[in-house]
Amino acid sequence: MNRIIFILMICIPGFVSAQIPDQLTNEEKIYGLSKFWQETNYNFVYLNKVDRNEWDAMYQEYIGKVGDTENDYEYYRLLQKFCAYLKDGHTNVFFPKHIQDSIYNTNFGAYRLFLTNIEGKAIITRINESKKDEIPIGTEIVKVNGLPTKQYIKNEVVPYISSSTDYILEDWGVWKLLEGYVGTRYTLELKLPDGELRKLSVTPAKTEEDAVYPPFDQTELLDFNWLENDIAYVALNSFSNEQINTDFEKLIPELKKAKALIIDLRKNGGGNTNIGMEIFKYLTNDTIFYGSRTQSRMHIPSYKAWGKWTEEMDTLDNAWAKQAYLSYRDEYYHDFPYSPDTLSVADRKALATRRIVIPTAILIGHNTGSAAEDFLIFADKQNHMTKIGEPTFGSTGQPIMFDLPDGGQARICTKKDTYPDGREFVGVGIAPDIEVRKSLSDYMENKDPVLDNAIKFLSDKQ
Repeated sequence: MNRIIFILMICIPGFVSAQIPDQLTNEEKIYGLSKFWQETNYNFVYLNKVDRNEWDAMYQEYIGKVGDTENDYEYYRLLQKFCAYLKDGHTNVFFPKHIQDSIYNTNFGAYRLFLTNIEGKAIITRINESKKDEIPIGTEIVKVNGLPTKQYIKNEVVPYISSSTDYILEDWGVWKLLEGYVGTRYTLELKLPDGELRKLSVTPAKTEEDAVYPPFDQTELLDFNWLENDIAYVALNSFSNEQINTDFEKLIPELKKAKALIIDLRKNGGGNTNIGMEIFKYLTNDTIFYGSRTQSRMHIPSYKAWGKWTEEMDTLDNAWAKQAYLSYRDEYYHDFPYSPDTLSVADRKALATRRIVIPTAILIGHNTGSAAEDFLIFADKQNHMTKIGEPTFGSTGQPIMFDLPDGGQARICTKKDTYPDGREFVGVGIAPDIEVRKSLSDYMENKDPVLDNAIKFLSDKQ
């Protein structure tokens, strides 16, 4: 085996400290930490899943740590680590724009490296065109800074990522593996597809070359294609823009010709639940739609005060005592009034000849999140619909946004969503009916096994 040595430099502490803004005072740093801790204690809907003693001890520890940060970037990284303890995908700390603009995870001057978690490995799945022969697609990063990649991710990447599910943590650990401030240095050992080992040196910096290999797919808000056996393919790539409803309605005359339908939600990270709902109405004969059941924490200070002196035995057949007892423990919730959405008589008439109720495969994956997961709740128990792919993102809710020092921001999830019957999907994801994963060879051969399986599944039904 030939071994060609380059060097790929990894983060050396303090290397770029002089280039990073350092304008926050110690008081501002403590305020930002305290603001996040306070808002979490008051608003985080999953506070009952947090070890409060550990959380409070961590806050006290970080009061000292924030003052030791050498610059504003390190300070915000520490806040992100504090936030990651909560393990929620809708609870995050965001860098100020002037810091975020100097952070890259794919640009390294002469190189652009796009990483994907495939079979638990950090694989280069896209690179700038001029380097595709030097570093072929399918190359694995086996070491970072002398450490095995998994160990480096565990030590240096995962502790800063907010995630509700372990598999998203793994995906993002690979995706953010080389994320760093401009001028940071990294060192990697690469294993090429033929087994050859190389080392390469890079630092995060803007790459002028735009062309990448393989090229990015052109992603529209909605994509439509005809597939074999009169199967219609529709990718709903976002529910953040109402234009997708108009675009879908225009397709209905074409979709009425289909014998089967594929709805692809794999790139849909969410948006507005109502937007997805408007599309779903066309895909079922139902007139009643069962969406998620929701709740949020309720805080009435007097009840919390009384709860300090209330024992569990006091709550038996005593609603007042139960509210006090739970309030003191931050476990008293407001259940939002639940009722399914019901079509009006006028809407039923309007939809009567426009519905497409045929064998339908819904493609899902790790990037199917939030409002797209709400769409899947509406689709639950629809006999003509089958979910194919991988578990979804596993996070939704209504975050509260607030400002942090020097232009940073944070959000905290305030609303818990479940299936109508109480089943939880936050933290576990929505599972497919037929699980299909993309292997390394699928990437190498540019195959889409999820789509291929959906086509076969629907063709067999005809």
